[in-house]
Amino acid sequence: MKIFFSENQPDYSTYTFNYAIYCIKEAQNELPKIYEKGFLPYTGNLKIAADIFYLARSLRVNLERFTDTSENRRINRKITDLDIQIEVHKKTDFDIEDPEFIAFCMDYAGDRFSGNAMTETRLKYVLNKETGSHILTFTSNGETLGYVLAGLEGNSLQYWYAFFNQAYMKSHSLGKWMMWRTIHWAKDNGLAYVYLGTCYGKHSLYKVRDHKGLEFFDGSQWNADAKLLKELCKTDAEPIEKDRFKLLENPDTFIAGL
Repeated sequence: MKIFFSENQPDYSTYTFNYAIYCIKEAQNELPKIYEKGFLPYTGNLKIAADIFYLARSLRVNLERFTDTSENRRINRKITDLDIQIEVHKKTDFDIEDPEFIAFCMDYAGDRFSGNAMTETRLKYVLNKETGSHILTFTSNGETLGYVLAGLEGNSLQYWYAFFNQAYMKSHSLGKWMMWRTIHWAKDNGLAYVYLGTCYGKHSLYKVRDHKGLEFFDGSQWNADAKLLKELCKTDAEPIEKDRFKLLENPDTFIAGL
């Protein structure tokens, strides 16, 4: 893996000089190490051939500490009547060009991805990335209820993109259940971590509320302080004068803890 920095807007008034931090994956077996460092896959530029990752406030479930919450059990009880079957396929054994599969994903993306963020061209670009190594399928009595594109390598699974049958989303909380069921599958199969993407803004709080064993990457380490994470998410939309390190009351205490 290689790490590089891309310069962003400077602020001389506070001596804050921002850089976006990226990682280039050179081999698939590097994925656990890349996720461990807080990186997540970037697919915003379809001209990039390499597998690029960006550093962010990433969220993961530490499966050693994962147990069901009352909300998990409530959602599972509500969906039991569907008798959903989960299958995990290597992407090389799955037809990602199947027109029905593409149509299913695009039907969901067209309604749920704002600003036409997931076009069919981008979907196929994402599906052909080596990082997304497995497809999880969720079916009930022969009907497809959802797919999850996952990066599965070593002791880690990244829950990357999910596509749901929208007819069941409200009545059965299908999206929440699929994420919970994937986490359970990972724990049952001896994995150590499930990575759930970024955690910014109030709309991400459902991830924080729904699952135990959560940790977020705070820029230097994985942090299990759920109260702090909730506070950050609630205030992400508010402008700050300078970066968070410069706002600390006791920066030396922070430095000593690194």
